[in-house]
Amino acid sequence: MVASSPCRFSSMASATLFSVLVVFILLENAAGETRHYKFNIEYHNVTRLCHTRTLLTVNRKFPGPRLVAREGDRVVVKVVNHIANNVTLHWHGIRQLTTGWSDGPSYITQCPIQTNQSYIYNFTITGQRGTLWWHAHISWLRVSIYGPIMILPKRNESYPFVKPHKEVIIMLGEWFNSDPEAIISQALQTGGGPNVSDAYTINGLPGPLYNCSSKVSVKFEFNAVVFGMSVADTYKLKVKPGKTYLLRLINAALNDELFFSIANHTVTVVEGDAIYTKPFETDKLLISPGQTTNVLLKTKPEYPNASFLMAASPYFTGQGTFDNSTTVGILEYEHPSNHKSSKTLTLMQPTLPSINATGFVANYTGRFRSLANVKFPANVPKTVDKKFFFTVGLGTSPCPKNTTCQGPNNSSKFAASVNNVSFSFPTVAILQAHYFGQSNGVYTTNFPTQPLIPFNYTGTGPNNTNVINGTRVVVLPFNTSVELVLQDTGILGAESHPLHLHGYNFFIVGQGFGNFDPNKDPAKFNLVDPMERNTAGVPSGGWIAIRFLADNPGVWFMHCHLDVHTSWGLRMAWIVLDGAGPNQKLQPPPSDLPKC
Repeated sequence: MVASSPCRFSSMASATLFSVLVVFILLENAAGETRHYKFNIEYHNVTRLCHTRTLLTVNRKFPGPRLVAREGDRVVVKVVNHIANNVTLHWHGIRQLTTGWSDGPSYITQCPIQTNQSYIYNFTITGQRGTLWWHAHISWLRVSIYGPIMILPKRNESYPFVKPHKEVIIMLGEWFNSDPEAIISQALQTGGGPNVSDAYTINGLPGPLYNCSSKVSVKFEFNAVVFGMSVADTYKLKVKPGKTYLLRLINAALNDELFFSIANHTVTVVEGDAIYTKPFETDKLLISPGQTTNVLLKTKPEYPNASFLMAASPYFTGQGTFDNSTTVGILEYEHPSNHKSSKTLTLMQPTLPSINATGFVANYTGRFRSLANVKFPANVPKTVDKKFFFTVGLGTSPCPKNTTCQGPNNSSKFAASVNNVSFSFPTVAILQAHYFGQSNGVYTTNFPTQPLIPFNYTGTGPNNTNVINGTRVVVLPFNTSVELVLQDTGILGAESHPLHLHGYNFFIVGQGFGNFDPNKDPAKFNLVDPMERNTAGVPSGGWIAIRFLADNPGVWFMHCHLDVHTSWGLRMAWIVLDGAGPNQKLQPPPSDLPKC
């Protein structure tokens, strides 16, 4: 036997060590990193439209801080409540696979975080990359407690589109001169519609089209009206000629679907709700509350000697009042070094669709398609285990005796429902009751799978418009494939409803106007490359059909993302039971789970 030389032994050891290091690095990249954040819920004084209000914020920022992670990363967020209100945070669009305790909707997956208390949200981002967002999920607190989530691809992986020169977050929101909590509290008490916002915002700034303009530096014309440009209250995006920018658009507005456009520019849509899409070009977008849309903006090849307004205005199909205003920011090209700046600023303005442009909306949403390729497949269920038919819309609740209400006919209160059931929040979290087998007195499992009394949903409504109140849920065995048709109703007027499903993405396999026809419409379903989303609009006077696989155990909220409709009861919950495998079971509750 020949002994190995020290040199040979050293080289073998080095090679072994190198191999171990390579494996360790590969495993580390596959497992992802752990990213820690601390979110302090704090008061912060903010002035907009010449009104100073004490906002509820995270880390004294409005909008709140961005959360950045990569696909596969574990995210740990310690939330400390320094305000008088109870609060929860929801990580909108995060799948929360087996970590439903971190999903955030109050009284669904957790009791709220009380004053001077804290809670740690702990979840892993599995199989997701793109733009999502986080927000408060109790009452109307998300009007100022919200921020973006940027999920980057895994290391050494790229986007399925051209690498952008720069990535920019644009969050659309709403501003109220008065306290939104007082607004919704009064509305629920009187039964009438709540006061609407005073402005829309781009990254927290309303822009110059509103009554208050301070520090005016330039004047311009918009829709034949001359305005002063407020430097302090207007968002500006500075770009370079001949570059491609990835705009991460988020609609954080409380109660409004919004159109968005940039004057004299076309963008390419490449993602919706953190799902890559087949690219398509457009000069106008619709983003519903809760939705995100990533677009590529290719700037003009030469300095254009002009600036361009980017504007957002409402899409509204209901019967009540709404904030009929426009927020604008400025897309501004950087001056070349040899260019002499001019004091006269030419501002180009975009053309937005009309307020109730349902035709444009149907055509626009119909253009979204999943990539449906080998790397990013569209795993839409081809067969279905359970079918559901849910009506969504408005209704009424009777006025308490000896009182006057401000709802329909001044004799009732506004209400909203799913299959005529207006969801009532329990006093303890449903997930906790479910996990410990203590559902008695908390919720019932008799949510109707179809309307109790069928009627002409988009025609003449029933004489009795009163809703049923209750805390009802639907229970699904693990791995059930579900088809759900969501039908808008014309009770108190047809209206678009952006529905959000927690814990899941779903595939939009069909949509249309009028009443869904179960005999004819399924033949037109797209089961090849349907768009996958977590929030989708039920068309005004129409329907959408969605499919999903119930592969995530827990309790999952589904509700309209117009908060006024959620407040009126347009909400329900699904319970998905544990599967047989070790990774198919809801994890035990954390030790710091808030108590009610």
